Amino acid sequence: MAAGSLFLTQFNWSAFINALVLGLSIASIWLIAALGLTIIYGAAGVINMAHGELIMLGAYSTYTLQTSFGIPFLLCIPLSFLIVGAIGLLLERVLIRYLYKRPLDTMLATFGVSLVLIQGTRIIFGSSPKYVDVPEFLSGSLEIGFVNIATVRILIFVVTVAVCVALWFLFFRSRFGIQVRAVTQEKEMAASFGVNSGRVYMMTFALGAGLAGLAGAILCAMATVLPTMGGNYLVPSFLVVVVGGGALAGSVAAGVGTGELQSIFAYFTNDTFARFVLFILIVVFLRLRPQGLFAPSAKRR
Repeated sequence: MAAGSLFLTQFNWSAFINALVLGLSIASIWLIAALGLTIIYGAAGVINMAHGELIMLGAYSTYTLQTSFGIPFLLCIPLSFLIVGAIGLLLERVLIRYLYKRPLDTMLATFGVSLVLIQGTRIIFGSSPKYVDVPEFLSGSLEIGFVNIATVRILIFVVTVAVCVALWFLFFRSRFGIQVRAVTQEKEMAASFGVNSGRVYMMTFALGAGLAGLAGAILCAMATVLPTMGGNYLVPSFLVVVVGGGALAGSVAAGVGTGELQSIFAYFTNDTFARFVLFILIVVFLRLRPQGLFAPSAKRR
């Protein structure tokens, strides 16, 4: 086989359009995994190294709700959001609240939490892979013309769009959103207007954790549930957040851009080489624009 054939596919319009559609699916997966991290980092400045394990807890919550209580998969999604959100609330009250404005300590502490969660999950559930039952309509694929996409990927896309819209309303059209932006931009001034910054940080961390749990509940429909599964989503999540500049709109743009580039490069080469090229491009982009796509409008206090 010639060397060039390893890195170049004969162009075909129908296959290329399918690659673009798949790119939106990849973007949805990366974005829904990154949304909770974006909120926690953007609002509280916390680099949560246990984010992948919160995604993993969402998947195990879905598995437990199904096997122990017989709850349908679609109902497990909001319940996993509540369960992992409660775990995030407890984590913030017990540990994170003492580490604000200490980013290095926060990284080390949350990394330790991630190890505890992995080992704790192994003790409770074992290391063998678990599988989640999904409705029959999510097991097939939808074919529109020459475009073919798995229905579970459509579900992920729909949920991601719905969550993004809900978050936009929450942060830009609600009293809580005004408080979050006030604390983020000028904590002392917000306090003078009666805004409790500690409560805002607590609720924001719980919301971000809950979104990680929701991501795990969705993603386990197309992935094996394992104690170490969170690591597969941690790096893409960080890339989306960093490239987006820590803002919700930036993460959406970064998720779509990186997902489409990954799919396009994979179409012309292969998945491994595509990720290599994508990471190189991200490094070059951050070298030229270290603040990301959407620079913060004000300095976090």
